[in-house]
Amino acid sequence: MEPLQSHRVEMLSIAVALVAVGAGTAYYFYLQRKPKGPEGPKGCLDADNFKEFLLVKRTELSHNVAKFRFALPTPTSVLGLPIGQHMSCRGKDSVGQEVTKPYTPTTLDSDVGYFELVIKMYPQGRMSHHFREMREGDYLAVKGPKGRFKYQPGQVRAFGMLAGGTGITPMFQVARAILENPHDETKIHLIYANVTYEDILLKEELDNFALSFPDQFHVYYVLNQPPEIWDGGVGYVSKEMVQIHCPAPASDIQILMCGPPPMNKAMAAHLNELGYTPEMQFKF
Repeated sequence: MEPLQSHRVEMLSIAVALVAVGAGTAYYFYLQRKPKGPEGPKGCLDADNFKEFLLVKRTELSHNVAKFRFALPTPTSVLGLPIGQHMSCRGKDSVGQEVTKPYTPTTLDSDVGYFELVIKMYPQGRMSHHFREMREGDYLAVKGPKGRFKYQPGQVRAFGMLAGGTGITPMFQVARAILENPHDETKIHLIYANVTYEDILLKEELDNFALSFPDQFHVYYVLNQPPEIWDGGVGYVSKEMVQIHCPAPASDIQILMCGPPPMNKAMAAHLNELGYTPEMQFKF
């Protein structure tokens, strides 16, 4: 073979080898970057089917309130629940009948590998019975996400929040998402109503919000049966309380409501009388 021809064959072989190596390297990085299934960004929830999650820790917060931590499939999995939305939890009541009820986790997708529910267990509550009987090692059937509320950072100048009892959980989730985002300057004005001081859920966390973000987060507690020494509101949430502690009606504010049906009805009446339009109101 002529020297020139031999050189050309050698160069062609090297070029083919380099192309092969390049293609192999590109394919390797493609595989590395390729989404790896349901534990990717889209989350672990299924809107159409119940999925079971393992209870790994149960923490008693009071005589009828507990925090339940459930493991996700992997330590880096996210639940995939949009801020302000909820999910359906399925269990059995005291006579063994199936029951489903919506709940909002207190965790966000920034909490990878697990999610938490703070549950108040009422004596006659059907789903309360299921949670009361749950022990570490048990599984909870969950389906979601569900809900009409979709939060985008900065969508309003300020939120007024009217919460009663366990209705604090969606408010807490929204507030936490706002306050943990350094680019979100949305202000939050929360009125939180309960019967007794012991009924206040997540009080330590809410007080820490108020202490850490004094210009952005404000909370006003209202108790129907307050202790002897009490500097919050007394009785039911009144129209005057809403007027004083919530942002005034404006196109760039929104009032969120979540509580027992009688409270929601009363709050809607207060808001209407104070001039808040339907667009400024949202009930979870």
